[in-house]
Amino acid sequence: MPELPEVETVRRTLNELVAGKTIVRVTVSLPRIIRRPAEPEQFAAALAGHTITSVERRGKFLRLVLDGLVLVSHLRMEGRYGVYRQDELVETHTHVIFHFTDGTELRYKDVRQFGTMDLFAPEEDLLLPPLNKLGMEPLDDDFTEKALRERLSSRTTKIKPLLLDQAYVVGLGNIYVDEALFQAGIHPERTADTLKRAEWTRLYEAIRDTLGRAVAAGGSSIKSYVNGQGEMGMFQHALLAYGRGGEPCTSCGTVIEKFVVGGRGTHVCPRCQPRPSGASAKPAARQKRPEGVSPKIHS
Repeated sequence: MPELPEVETVRRTLNELVAGKTIVRVTVSLPRIIRRPAEPEQFAAALAGHTITSVERRGKFLRLVLDGLVLVSHLRMEGRYGVYRQDELVETHTHVIFHFTDGTELRYKDVRQFGTMDLFAPEEDLLLPPLNKLGMEPLDDDFTEKALRERLSSRTTKIKPLLLDQAYVVGLGNIYVDEALFQAGIHPERTADTLKRAEWTRLYEAIRDTLGRAVAAGGSSIKSYVNGQGEMGMFQHALLAYGRGGEPCTSCGTVIEKFVVGGRGTHVCPRCQPRPSGASAKPAARQKRPEGVSPKIHS
């Protein structure tokens, strides 16, 4: 599933490609993608004639802001957007097409069909599901070490599943939690209430640094992620923990271990991230390290 850096990269790309474009009509070929309003015909009719003013992000959700409406889109596992000329062949698994007055189209393709779209009045989207219970934005100015520590330090939950919980910090998924915990030298099975002040500082700095570098690199193309122009991210080449099970740690040479924490495959250097006493690792299923998918770049 795309995490914050990937969704932010899509946001930036789409903002360049579609802001200012006016929708003439919308084609919906898979009705269950549309959750609000209930009928896809209402969704299409409501959007006709509206202009996209900007593309924004809240956590892992895209917010397409129009003149009088907000479209909230969740890519889920493999959803992707692309801008095409109207005479270009429509690819298989393209489920929603926004036709613009200038002859171009914004197409939503989703092989797994898990993505969702919800249409709201302005600002209403921030008060209702799915956005109303989301936590702190880790790249915003009000996300500070103090805010992170005060929000999480009393919790007796293991730190990795806590960071994955979008009600506390948004946008973090398996890749970047593994990377941030490795950089901070914190074992994912440590409970939040056991972290010392210096560890909270390191964790905060690691989250900001990891996400910042990932956004600058265009995200990580681990499976099928590409941005709105069909281009892969490059941060997968800079990963130090995630996907490196069985390989030597870049810091100390100890073999990176892979096991399960909170139902998620987890990558740890047992020397740089000491295991808390009493914790026992559940081995993860052996699998090949995933490779990026070569993209098709659309003009």
